[in-house]
Amino acid sequence: MTQIITALSEISDRYDALFVDLWGCVHNGVQAIPSAVEALQGYRQRGGCVILVTNAPRSRHEVAKQLDRFGVPQDAWDDIATSGDSARAAMFRGAVGRKVWFMGQAFDHSFFEPLKIIEDPVEIERVELDEAEGIICCGPFDPHADPEVNRPEFLYAKQKGIKLLCANPDIVVDRGERREWCAGALAKLYTEMGGESLYFGKPHPPIYDLARRRLAEHRKGVPDAGILAIGDGAHTDIDGAMGEDIDSLFISGGLARAETKTTQQPDPDALKAYTEKEMINPIFTIGTLR
Repeated sequence: MTQIITALSEISDRYDALFVDLWGCVHNGVQAIPSAVEALQGYRQRGGCVILVTNAPRSRHEVAKQLDRFGVPQDAWDDIATSGDSARAAMFRGAVGRKVWFMGQAFDHSFFEPLKIIEDPVEIERVELDEAEGIICCGPFDPHADPEVNRPEFLYAKQKGIKLLCANPDIVVDRGERREWCAGALAKLYTEMGGESLYFGKPHPPIYDLARRRLAEHRKGVPDAGILAIGDGAHTDIDGAMGEDIDSLFISGGLARAETKTTQQPDPDALKAYTEKEMINPIFTIGTLR
């Protein structure tokens, strides 16, 4: 059974590095969470290394700019690994072809910016669906619309055997007090309809490989036993950590705050019921990162 703790500092000395989720843990989609910032700053001051591991469908440089706007200072983290960078690498290697149909919003267009680490990248052309060889999905056109509105396009794409590259496996996020659909919800629907979806963020291995490479640039030789994954997503952060055999700290006051009855801390009985229902086994749990 998961151990409820009151502060990261209770357990942080056991770990050389943290893989920390962003949305719902360090910020709420609008602004930084002060207690989380303070906890990460304190951990780094004690010698720990913080790698932010996010399913954002953007490059680490774009995420860094967003963190600055939200008020997350640079001394709270060492580096960033994004689902966007993992997915972009796959796109430029031709994972879904050269001609692609794009799903997302205007601020996702940076996904198509050149990725210099790829040798001989595929030249990507954005086209309409009827000309496409693949789909690049950074998110819904309208994050508040039911994913089912995409069923007609997905039916057409499935019949053509088109693959969907999912740049963000998250199903939902909370922007402030409002819940929004993410690319993961669309990829899930496409898969359920019989289409093929490709994933590169949490809980899938590519983003953890990237996070380990980012970590090695700052701290070489850290074993998996020396890493603690922190996040509020049962089937992204916690499932991913379990799959990678990494210890995890579950933030119950994020996406699961209602189910776990979290105010300052989760209700133990509600937390137990939730973890059993979702079949997750985080080593530790805390209401909010602090």
